[in-house]
Amino acid sequence: MNNKIIIINGPNLNLLGEREQSQYGSTTLEKLKDSCFTKSKELGLDLKFVQSNLEGELVNIIQDSRKSYDGIIINAAAFTHTSVAIRDALDIFKKPIIELHISNIYKREEFRQKSLISDIVTGGIFGLGSDGYILAIISMEKLLKNENK
Repeated sequence: MNNKIIIINGPNLNLLGEREQSQYGSTTLEKLKDSCFTKSKELGLDLKFVQSNLEGELVNIIQDSRKSYDGIIINAAAFTHTSVAIRDALDIFKKPIIELHISNIYKREEFRQKSLISDIVTGGIFGLGSDGYILAIISMEKLLKNENK
């Protein structure tokens, strides 16, 4: 089984637990990372977990992932709505990709209701809080085992 996945987090997610707890909850990025590693290990997945506030850095991470990873879980955060560069990098990946958002972007401000990446990813998880990360890991494991086709 292909088992190397990367979780990519976009801008401001480094402030989880501090910012807008009504939208994003009280879990910090570090606690979320620990939970993701625990679930990945349980499922036999080799996980890398990254966060950047820089669009170009995220593009580089996605491009480099083509050679090293079997699947991407991405919370592009605000870049979901604005970055053609991230969309293009994801489109080149050609392996399973899960789009993830802690809040339900389709219940938020109008400008957040348009995702530039939804139509190129394998699937999406929206509005289930930090538990969405665990669900994404479970779903990715099934995709990599060809159980979700």
